[in-house]
Amino acid sequence: MTEHTKTDGLPAMDAMPLSSPAPSQLIQALDRAAPRNERMASTKVECNACPVLCQISDGKTGACDRYANHQGILIRVDPVVLLLRTLSETSGAVVPFAPLADGADAQEQQDPAWNGDLLLADEVFVTGIGASTTYPDYKPAPFIVASKAAGVDMVTVVTEGIFSYCSFKVKIDTDRYLGPEQANVRCKGEVVGHVTTAEYGSQMLSLGGVHHLTGGSKKEGRVTVEMMERLGNKQAVELSIDGGTQVLVQAGRSPVVDGVEERRMRVGCGSATVGIFAKQMVGEADEVIVVDDHITGVLTEHQAGRCLDMRRSGVRLRGRKSTPGRYFQVANPGTGWGGTDIADPLSIIETWDPDHAWPGLRLLMTSTTGEHAAWYVLDESLTPQPQDMPPSMQDVVDRIGENCEPSQSTVLFLAGAGGSLRAGVTDNPVLLTRAIKQALVNVTCGGAPAYVWPGGGITVMADVMRMPDNSFGTVPTPAIVAPIEFSMRLPDYEAMGGHMDYVRSLDQVLKTGAWHDDGAPIARRWALPGATNPWPLGHAPLLG
Repeated sequence: MTEHTKTDGLPAMDAMPLSSPAPSQLIQALDRAAPRNERMASTKVECNACPVLCQISDGKTGACDRYANHQGILIRVDPVVLLLRTLSETSGAVVPFAPLADGADAQEQQDPAWNGDLLLADEVFVTGIGASTTYPDYKPAPFIVASKAAGVDMVTVVTEGIFSYCSFKVKIDTDRYLGPEQANVRCKGEVVGHVTTAEYGSQMLSLGGVHHLTGGSKKEGRVTVEMMERLGNKQAVELSIDGGTQVLVQAGRSPVVDGVEERRMRVGCGSATVGIFAKQMVGEADEVIVVDDHITGVLTEHQAGRCLDMRRSGVRLRGRKSTPGRYFQVANPGTGWGGTDIADPLSIIETWDPDHAWPGLRLLMTSTTGEHAAWYVLDESLTPQPQDMPPSMQDVVDRIGENCEPSQSTVLFLAGAGGSLRAGVTDNPVLLTRAIKQALVNVTCGGAPAYVWPGGGITVMADVMRMPDNSFGTVPTPAIVAPIEFSMRLPDYEAMGGHMDYVRSLDQVLKTGAWHDDGAPIARRWALPGATNPWPLGHAPLLG
């Protein structure tokens, strides 16, 4: 298989090399008899995994690279990912689902990574990664797996969801000014999101979403979905912000702002920094000014300095005084000291009150991360003169830096799973929604814990760093493909009108794959759950 089937209205895509015939280790068979378009050539197979309905010729892949036509059979190219609590040295190997050989039992014919126990869900969990989909969900989800966890009969409904209503919320730990709130965020020149409300020590971006995926031009949709897939798969994405900076973002890595890698997340605002370290500064400095874009702190005016009986220094800052020792808007936002646009910290000082200031006054100026710091002594004209930092004050500056957490980028996947996806779980979708809100169902994404937002619908959010690698794919509608699993007690699944006729034991699933695989060889890949993740079937509401 050397090229894609071209679909009307879709851009040409690069070919995906796939040998013919396809090795059984790399394919997952789907429906042998896919619905056929009467005008379609007899040598083609129509893929119904998404609304594009690619007509795929033998030896070619569909437009999404996820499905192919192998000798008249629609196959899934990627392996299913299963979580296993303990993996051997062969972990991560791709091995085929296949029926047991005649006369063999599970212990005799086991995967190198598998201990042979086909019953305990306490050890194995089938994820939606590579599971295929049944979109639109007029038929049951590919895997509806019965198992036992802590002696409780459980069911896990497993599918790959196709999400147009989805986005990524990106938290970037930095004081640097990335751009104005509500400013457009661009990737390859296309608008793919916006700057949203800054949080303590972090700048926040909202990227993707249905309006960028489907509401703009074809190019905007294509760039958006490519950007989202890379972010979700923990790869680096370069973004530009209108009226702001260039930023390189990668989940779990330090952000790079205008070519400079960020190292520290601030310990607090200027006022908080003054309060935290005031006792360590008293007696070592006569005045301390902590420069910050939001709240600049002045020690001797601050409540901390007053409680420590510090003498007022008479310094007067630019900007707007909020409360004693706390100043707003001392400079414009930027990438300099404390997230401001200044390179010279003395520029925020307006004057010194001669009734309070004195020659020899010792002044420390520092940023909220300690990355910028300077020591001054007032001369006879009350002009600050730079001096070498005393070791005692350098210790305080170092302590500020020590208390700053490492700067990193956090990427959260946010998606609405309230549409037809639910029909793959039950004939009455609202019952699934209600059961989730009643904590009868545990929702996971690739086995990773997912937070379900309050209110209507099933709006889930998961940290991509807690999901297995390469959890995300795309379809050219355009939309994101992401794993989702619903786990619950067997009686609760039956009560919600679940597809009981399609429930298959973990034993059966591990032998033959999804219910619609029709005996063809199926690939699977073992993965470890995240080190900080709870086991998907050990959720407290489920097991009491």
